[in-house]
Amino acid sequence: MSQSNTVLITAGPYQFLAAFESAAPKTVAMFRTLLPYSQKLIHVRWSGEGMWIPLGETDFGVSFENHTAHPAAGQVLLYPGGISETEFLFCYGGVAFASKMGPLAANHFLTITEGAENLRALGEMVLWKGAQDVVFEIADEDKIRKFRQGRLAMDGRKSIASKL
Repeated sequence: MSQSNTVLITAGPYQFLAAFESAAPKTVAMFRTLLPYSQKLIHVRWSGEGMWIPLGETDFGVSFENHTAHPAAGQVLLYPGGISETEFLFCYGGVAFASKMGPLAANHFLTITEGAENLRALGEMVLWKGAQDVVFEIADEDKIRKFRQGRLAMDGRKSIASKL
């Protein structure tokens, strides 16, 4: 039986499905050991339209792979530490990854595949209302089905509301 490459992310009132990036195998393997992973998302200070999970001096034993300083919306990265503290970065818009020390690059290991239309709403919620709970967990077929059913129900409610 193969491992699922799909992750269900629940952040604030929103849910997303994401896929692991094969170009970052060491980071993916390390992150799998953390699942299910619960934390708080806070808005970035230096990088633009992103949220982060600061992890201080945590050393996951992972070096740079598939790293970028300009991630796209929907990408999740691990900065393994060094110049700045270790962190996870969750992008919802334009990001130029940096710290007060200057530009940084981090490992892109996870990408949102479904639910991306809610990324901006989540990012703005974190910006204006503060930290939000986030949970990353492996998505089995049942979780994927429930996620998609919830989206269909939401789309149906929007369609009905637009006709009123």
